[in-house]
Amino acid sequence: MHALVTGGGGFLGTYIVEQLIARGDDVRVFCRRYYPRLDELGAEWFAGDVRDAEAVERACEGVDVVFHAAAVPGIWGPWKLFHGVNSLGTLHVIEACRRHHVSKLIYTSSPSVIYDGKPHENVDESYPYPDPRQFLCHYPHTKMLAEKAVLAANGDGLATTALRPHLIWGPRDNHLIPQLIRRAKSGRLRRVGDGTNRVSTTYVENAAIAHLQAEAALGPGSANAGKAYFINEPEPVNLWDWIDDLLRRAGLPPVTKRLSAAAAWRVGAMLEAVYRCLFLPGEPPMTRFLASQLSSSHYYSIAAAQRDFGYSPMMSAEDGLRRLEPELAAAGR
Repeated sequence: MHALVTGGGGFLGTYIVEQLIARGDDVRVFCRRYYPRLDELGAEWFAGDVRDAEAVERACEGVDVVFHAAAVPGIWGPWKLFHGVNSLGTLHVIEACRRHHVSKLIYTSSPSVIYDGKPHENVDESYPYPDPRQFLCHYPHTKMLAEKAVLAANGDGLATTALRPHLIWGPRDNHLIPQLIRRAKSGRLRRVGDGTNRVSTTYVENAAIAHLQAEAALGPGSANAGKAYFINEPEPVNLWDWIDDLLRRAGLPPVTKRLSAAAAWRVGAMLEAVYRCLFLPGEPPMTRFLASQLSSSHYYSIAAAQRDFGYSPMMSAEDGLRRLEPELAAAGR
């Protein structure tokens, strides 16, 4: 099979590429810059941006399946960037799939597409999308628009599905874990809320294998065609215990400074206003979205993914932590 992975040079995308090649597939990667790892793997590289419809169309020519993992992550930035990459870019992928008769499209979504600021406890896929006015940042809003477009495109020769992995972590992480370690080392990390909130996490190799398992089951009229699925470890973790464990493995002290959920929300709202009015570079250290995510529970049921395409993690969370330990120790020094 000939597979295209958009964003295949990124954190999750690279693992998807590795697993596809290990499965014996021919793999093409579409991303903005060159990654030496792609040459090592023997993947074909197409340079481009998903906002460029013509480049996306060239990348989709001659492939059987597309794994669309390219996205702009983050909790701060201009609407034009998030909407252009996450929403319009996905429409370009869908159109290119149709034009070149690609049979399958697997989209990497996010549980944040349904996040309405309320606690989510063992939520399943029946939970509705929120009113767009409830989104606290552009990332979940634009990912929601993209997910809806992907699911609506199912049919007429193109089978589609969307996966919602939550809090992806593991070796080679260039976002979540490094940011956590930097904040801890600088003394800027605060325990937000009462410390009892539980969250779902996803070890990166498990997130990647879910994409392959979903693709293998996907086809016209299949159980997972036209549907979205939560992907995470079977059991949630206490967020702050999990963070303290990561810090311990990095040789750093636990988080002791505290901030109430209400205070974090107020600080986040104030910083958002300051950054917006003064056009400050970078990302505010606290936002309303971040305050809500750090203080409330948000964990999800994977029963539907297990039932419809046999989702089965390839590695336990503890084994994943052991694989991550060398990087944690190096980052903590």
